[in-house]
Amino acid sequence: MTGTGTGVGAWLRYGGPIAPAEVDFAVAHYRSAVLQPWEREVAARLKDARPDMTVLAYRCLSSARDFEPPERCASGIGWREADARGWIAHRSGEPVEWSSYPGHFQARVWDPDYRAAWAEHVAGSLEGTAFDGVMADNDVFEDYYGLDLPAIAAADPHAPADVAGLRLALSELVDVAGRALSATGRLLVPNIAEARREPGRWKRHAAWGGGFDECWLGWGEDILFDAATVAAQAGQLDGPGLGLLRTPSGGSGPEYDGSRQGLYGLAMFWIIGAGSPRLSYAATGHDDYSRTPWFPAMDADLGRPCGPVRKSGRVWRRRFEGGVAAAIPDGESGGTVTLPHGAVQPGPLGRPDGAPLPRRLRLRPHEGVIALVP
Repeated sequence: MTGTGTGVGAWLRYGGPIAPAEVDFAVAHYRSAVLQPWEREVAARLKDARPDMTVLAYRCLSSARDFEPPERCASGIGWREADARGWIAHRSGEPVEWSSYPGHFQARVWDPDYRAAWAEHVAGSLEGTAFDGVMADNDVFEDYYGLDLPAIAAADPHAPADVAGLRLALSELVDVAGRALSATGRLLVPNIAEARREPGRWKRHAAWGGGFDECWLGWGEDILFDAATVAAQAGQLDGPGLGLLRTPSGGSGPEYDGSRQGLYGLAMFWIIGAGSPRLSYAATGHDDYSRTPWFPAMDADLGRPCGPVRKSGRVWRRRFEGGVAAAIPDGESGGTVTLPHGAVQPGPLGRPDGAPLPRRLRLRPHEGVIALVP
């Protein structure tokens, strides 16, 4: 089977087992995919059907997991090796387990030996596979997992005592891993959520293949960013490399017709990203990576932009050869957007054959529209 997928979707599929029908669906609808590293046959099927699709293997930069068997290891270094070689962080004499993820233990990412071994193992594991590279998760900006870094540093003279030091250690790990993967012709795409808070962080960490923002436009379905924060994230879409963007939304499955957050995120994807082929988009719930989230507008092709982003009141808007994308990245009040004559919603395959749209459309805060012109 050969696919002709024209959508902008990113298939974030590093949860449970993958059904064959999901692979067929992905071939038809996604631009990129992130899979568990043991899903080699799925990666091969995707690349065979869609050589243009970027397919990445999931790996965690920062944890070792005591429940993972060696043949199904999503961490860069398995638990047994990490524990035996002293690469698990300790606090008060006990290994540091992540507060919100049982069985995940903090790796000593500040140890040069751990960094070298992570890079060597992960780069070597891709040999003979169809994967284009790695999505490296947990390139964290804050202490999200209750590490208590001062307590770790009290027992480990090499450990950072604050998150600034942790970020520096991860930056060095990204560079070591990026060089190793680049030497084998593979990509490194770290999860650099919150990079907007440190000037230059996205550019540095994305230098080896691109970046993934798991919290693009918001922290959760009910915690979406204001316009100023969205503007601060906009520069990430300029590269370098790939840009994988996930907006928090609860919808999923081929039957999913889009949620308010999902469509809002897609509209902003087009408004800011201008349809760049380097970018791909996902809308999922929290840790909801065992399905195929999609809705018809994700397959819509607006074509090339006809001008820059226009801002009128609270409405952000951009015209394209094939229609208009508009949204309100603000949580205070709504606004009205004027659409082209004859504008319609994307149909079942993303084509301009959906339901007609009004000439003037009222949008609520954090709401968007993709309007196609037949």
